[in-house]
Amino acid sequence: MADNNFWKGAAFGTAFTVAVAAGGYAGYKYAQVPADGTVLSDSARVQKLEYLEELIDTYYLEDKDEDELAEGLYAGLIYGLGDPYSRYYTAKEYQEENTSSQGSYVGIGVVMQENKEGGVQIVQCYEGGPGEAAGLKEGDVVSAVDGQDITESSVSEVASMIRDSDAENVILTVHRENADEPLTITVPITDVELPSVFHEMLEPKIGYIRITEFKGVTEEQYTTAFQDLKDQGMEKMIVDLRDNPGGLLDSVCDILRQILPEGLIVYTEDKNGNREEETCDGKNALDIPLAVLVNENSASASEIFAGAVKDYGIGTIVGTTTYGKGIVQSIRTLSDGSAVKLTVSKYYTPKGNNIHKTGITPDVEEKLDSNLLNKSDYSHEEDNQLQRAIQVLENDGESS
Repeated sequence: MADNNFWKGAAFGTAFTVAVAAGGYAGYKYAQVPADGTVLSDSARVQKLEYLEELIDTYYLEDKDEDELAEGLYAGLIYGLGDPYSRYYTAKEYQEENTSSQGSYVGIGVVMQENKEGGVQIVQCYEGGPGEAAGLKEGDVVSAVDGQDITESSVSEVASMIRDSDAENVILTVHRENADEPLTITVPITDVELPSVFHEMLEPKIGYIRITEFKGVTEEQYTTAFQDLKDQGMEKMIVDLRDNPGGLLDSVCDILRQILPEGLIVYTEDKNGNREEETCDGKNALDIPLAVLVNENSASASEIFAGAVKDYGIGTIVGTTTYGKGIVQSIRTLSDGSAVKLTVSKYYTPKGNNIHKTGITPDVEEKLDSNLLNKSDYSHEEDNQLQRAIQVLENDGESS
């Protein structure tokens, strides 16, 4: 068992993603003898592990990889908690998770998937990203990177080739529908920001902001969207958190500091009763009518947002009851680059409500029309939940 020097840092996280803070301890140390009451303090368990490895050595058809077996042991220990939100990350997995939660990475700003006929296919180019600017299009198939054939490579292998390159640009061999010859497209390798906020002006002067997840870059994107809508004359606002699984605690709190009056945003309590608070100074309190759209897939950080708005009565919650995740995860990085995410506390709305497994009940209940349930794309006019939110705002925010 490792002592506390094994940990290399800690920070808050919320459902489906984690918040990561800098700093921590250098290196890790192991205690000579496992402490009483730990899993490995029982010699019978250690002997069982040794026997299992003997079975592998004796009967397993392929060669074993001891490092991978060890990673499986670590993952299994956390899996044994029976907590769907706690997990062990290998160093590679943690790097990918950190990139996802922060919302920025080094690359070319595209989403790829494996192509059945070889290579990888571009399925999305991020707006304003280097790939789009260089001329890549959705549907393009890439067969070579810097002249190296990648028709037998996986998406992750291709992504690593690009991400780990020391060059400033990457040269892609691209096959495009209706093009007689392959194209050679040079794309800059730069810092890419993943979009998590989308906005537009609805009529009459209702600003619409959709937040897909609370990442490290989301607060800045929200600020830009809000200011653009204000410049267009926004007089009322809808924040759409439907299908938003959560994200970073810092991110949602920073956005709420641009909306809430002075007071408590959210607080957490661990198993020892230790309480930590996030507060707002109220200097940027929203002064226009607000509606917040939620559904059964709005979770964690989304529920922190909706819960604070509801408790302060500064907006109307429209939609269906939220997911109900009122617990917080902390992620700790280990000195070998791996990490462990553990559920460490419960969070409470400003009025002291813990919504775990119950969710937040909207002020205005509105289920999505059944004919839209299997549709991945539909217009604002078809979206009955959005139309109900507009109706609420047109009635000056009344929930009747």
